[in-house]
Amino acid sequence: MTHTRPRIAWIGLGIMGSPMSENLLEAGYDVTGHTLEQAKLDRLAAAGGTAAGSVAEAVAGADVIITMVPASPQVEAIAYGPDGILDNARSGALLIDMSSITPQTSIDLARAGRDRGIRVLDAPVSGGEAGAVEAVLSIMVGGEQADFDAARPLFEVLGKTVVRCGPHGSGQTVKAANQLVVALNIQACAEAVVFLEKSGVDLEAALDVLGGGLAGSTVLARKKENFLRRDFAPGFRVDLHHKDLGIVTDAARAVGAALPAGAVVAQLVASLRAQGDGGLDHSALLRAVERLSGARV
Repeated sequence: MTHTRPRIAWIGLGIMGSPMSENLLEAGYDVTGHTLEQAKLDRLAAAGGTAAGSVAEAVAGADVIITMVPASPQVEAIAYGPDGILDNARSGALLIDMSSITPQTSIDLARAGRDRGIRVLDAPVSGGEAGAVEAVLSIMVGGEQADFDAARPLFEVLGKTVVRCGPHGSGQTVKAANQLVVALNIQACAEAVVFLEKSGVDLEAALDVLGGGLAGSTVLARKKENFLRRDFAPGFRVDLHHKDLGIVTDAARAVGAALPAGAVVAQLVASLRAQGDGGLDHSALLRAVERLSGARV
């Protein structure tokens, strides 16, 4: 990166990418973005960014390229090929993939980037839409220390907890563990909600007191209103959590780590998705518990 503020190319302006790119704009960075939805490009332009008609156009001349797309196939689609990032970014550029993908995809991307003189970091995030909007994300990073140090000013605009976890792929491994913990936590909260309501307890009072004790968690704090109002507008979709649990299940099998509770919650998330709830927020695991408990949902 240069001594002046780097020029940013941002690929992927979804639920997370739009507010994150806007936080960089607000911090004074020059951001050129590309995504497949015109409305999202219009939103970026309204916030002061520059809309690009293609990946190649967005990354041309950029010092830093940040990607935030749903899964490994989308990362590979925008990274490789004649119209992709690697063939169109300048030598010496820094590619930061903030998507949640398999560790191996990140390792392969870093290797391909190195062959073209492009530095790569995997930097998935946790915190959901609210964390992105409020710029309090937890960012877990894999890659070289020097590249992490160069990117830290950008990360500190986007998040509150920024940690280099090790070499390429390490950020994705930690993100997979994060998604395991979050899914188990949401499932536990959902089961508690159904148990409390069927017992006739005031749910809001109960969740307040649970949140103040050892049962308290960021998940409970963030999702409490979802549970109380049955509001499952997506902050993080069931479809994406299903994908992430597939990643952690495969990665755990590869290293010989048993995930007995994780395997159960992965099946529960898959079941929720199969019942047509994949587009809802992952707090909709409550709907699955209600169905199992005989409630009409």
